[in-house]
Amino acid sequence: QVHLVESGGGLVQPGGSLRLSCEASGTIFRIVTMGWYRHNPGKERDLVAVITSGESGESTNYADSVKGRFTISRDNAKNTAYLQMNRVKPEDTAVYYCMFGGVQAVGAVSPTNYWGQGTQVTVSS
Repeated sequence: QVHLVESGGGLVQPGGSLRLSCEASGTIFRIVTMGWYRHNPGKERDLVAVITSGESGESTNYADSVKGRFTISRDNAKNTAYLQMNRVKPEDTAVYYCMFGGVQAVGAVSPTNYWGQGTQVTVSS
């Protein structure tokens, strides 16, 4: 069974930095996509950033609102994704969720997507 555990959320002042981590447990052979989403009550869950690992290497995509401020990265040996958040703004306040896609693990019949439990990020002075 695969579980995702997020950490690093909290309260940060505008203009500050925060680093989120998401680690997958279980015996995993491959994770195609690692992504971060965020959600506020009454709104859709929005994609923040995604990093995909393939035969040609890694590629990243970001929401326009975070380009140049956030950086997504991954450590495949640790089955961990990171989201470095710099120059944060109050509008970055949300519950952040990680999602690992195309996970091939022991006990799974086919590649599966998994979600973390969410971590609160609050940007306020």
